[in-house]
Amino acid sequence: MATSKTIYLGELRTENMHISSGQKLITDAPVDNQGKGEAFSPTDLVATALSDCMITIMGIKARDKGLDLVGTTIETTKIMSSDPRRIGEIIVEITFPKNDFSEKDKAILTAITKSCPVALSLHPDVKQTIKISW
Repeated sequence: MATSKTIYLGELRTENMHISSGQKLITDAPVDNQGKGEAFSPTDLVATALSDCMITIMGIKARDKGLDLVGTTIETTKIMSSDPRRIGEIIVEITFPKNDFSEKDKAILTAITKSCPVALSLHPDVKQTIKISW
């Protein structure tokens, strides 16, 4: 079964539907690539998927260990390269709310950032910079 269905709406915009849930999202080409920049670009989604994957896998491990990650925030920065135009670097800045995580728990959660499926799926030339504030 397919994961999503995409309709091209014109003017460098798409509407995407997640088939199993019916949820929709719009993409738009970025301003620096002839678009309006009024929605996530496809490369924004890739960068955001990396952050979302990391915190989801952290959430699974945290739940198993009885740790609370509610309120954790992430800022994701995508840096484009040229020739060819591609994502050159994704910076993920994770900020945990006040917590009493042990050093062992911190080490486990940090290691997860390198082992989530999206991180492992990105080309090795895409630099992944992870910054964590505990």
